[in-house]
Amino acid sequence: MAKKVVATLKTGAGKEYSKVITMTKSPKTGAYSFKEIIVHNDHVKDAIAGKSGQ
Repeated sequence: MAKKVVATLKTGAGKEYSKVITMTKSPKTGAYSFKEIIVHNDHVKDAIAGKSGQ
């Protein structure tokens, strides 16, 4: 499935978007979790800072 997402992002208007993967550590267990979102290139820094609005 990852191949399909990457292939879709490389064509047409998909070039204006980036896939952002952020990692957070749980204060309770110490385990790491990952969150994947697709955002417009203008909002990548906001998404990394945790201000993606989702």
